[in-house]
Amino acid sequence: GASVLLLRACLALLASPIYLLSFLGIWEPFCKKIFPFILEKISVFHDRKSKQHKQELFRNLPDFRGPSGELRLLEIGTGSGSNFQFYPAGCRVTCSDINPSFQQSLAKNMKKNEHLHFERVLVAAGEDLGQVPSGSVDAVVCTLVLCSVRSVGRTLGEALRGLRPGGAFYFLEHVAAERSSWRYFWQQICNPTWKLIFAGCCLTRELWKDLEEAKFSELKIKHISLATPWMLIEPHIVGYGVK
Repeated sequence: GASVLLLRACLALLASPIYLLSFLGIWEPFCKKIFPFILEKISVFHDRKSKQHKQELFRNLPDFRGPSGELRLLEIGTGSGSNFQFYPAGCRVTCSDINPSFQQSLAKNMKKNEHLHFERVLVAAGEDLGQVPSGSVDAVVCTLVLCSVRSVGRTLGEALRGLRPGGAFYFLEHVAAERSSWRYFWQQICNPTWKLIFAGCCLTRELWKDLEEAKFSELKIKHISLATPWMLIEPHIVGYGVK
């Protein structure tokens, strides 16, 4: 514990200009503007590593079509829309993200994915999706988002509220490493500064516990590795829960 605190302090000292900008209220608005650009560069590598897992994850999406035969899907934290390629043709998509700075790259990806019907783009936090009527969607998708929401429980609650009975919540998230591992040791050290730099992204959340506590009638979770030994956002969980 003492070594973690000491190394955290050293890292905070190195990042002191960012901490100062945050204290002055300058960093957060600046971070919101540059974060989409940073995420786009990081996502190229992560998307390549996770592609097969996403293909397997979303394979049964058509099974959750509603009584009308359409699949109405809400994505929480859509970002630039890297998941669109995995959604089935004709899917009716509502996009939501707390950061409006993603909308330029999102619009480009919408044009590239003409097999989908885009209904709305909401600027909203995952904890506050009141614009989505209760029981109005067949599927909710959330990938690499639960790490950065202010409240995981409230976000899962909003996902469940928006889902119709029998609908499914899909997820792929990075989580805390094994507590006895060196990776977890470095996750603890880097977490405060990492959260500040990367728009609230938390390295040490044990998200499988939150999912197990949520009110899903059926939950399938798989713990996976994306073979990124030098990355702090590792390991991952993938799966879906049914309302």
